Amino acid sequence: MSGTLRIHWAIAPQIAPQPLINCNRCGGMKAYRCSGKFRVNANGKRIDVWLIYRCVDCDNSWNFGIFERCNRRDIEPALLQAFESNDPGLARRHAFDMVALRNQVGRVEEFPDVAVHKRLLGGARDRAAALELRLGLEMPTSLRLDRLLAGELGISRSRLQALEERRLLIVDPDGDKALRKPARQGMTIRIDLAGEPDHEAIISAAGG
Repeated sequence: MSGTLRIHWAIAPQIAPQPLINCNRCGGMKAYRCSGKFRVNANGKRIDVWLIYRCVDCDNSWNFGIFERCNRRDIEPALLQAFESNDPGLARRHAFDMVALRNQVGRVEEFPDVAVHKRLLGGARDRAAALELRLGLEMPTSLRLDRLLAGELGISRSRLQALEERRLLIVDPDGDKALRKPARQGMTIRIDLAGEPDHEAIISAAGG
């Protein structure tokens, strides 16, 4: 499409998933939030590393196992130092590891809240009548693509659906019905707005 504004959206989830655990203080199933702190326990040559979680109601602790009975030599010194210093980036990465969390507790509550940082890749905003949005996800999110687009572009989900049905909105590589799926790393969304009376406002909202 001619007159296309190409923008990269870097998407970062804001709230870490919360495992649902039977709290022995509260006496029922409760959500636990990540404390951002690690516990490192050394016993001879063996090391255990946990990420500490706290009950949202009573602050009772639960340890999310990262390494258990691991030989010290198998952990890079820089990584061990990051655990011991409660490196925020490392804690965040493990806190968003849905596969590992589900393997340990089964039920995990996810949150759709994200921050979107927009960067212009090409095209001129004042001449654009179409958008090409490329998604980059820091880590997986449960946020549906239609909710993401509606929130960032300022248009309704029903209108997005109508654009898709008219083949004016195309998602690569997922194709049809991608709007109802979670936003994913590497998605490209192309929207032809040439016939839309408010295309300038939508393009401005897309940012970049």
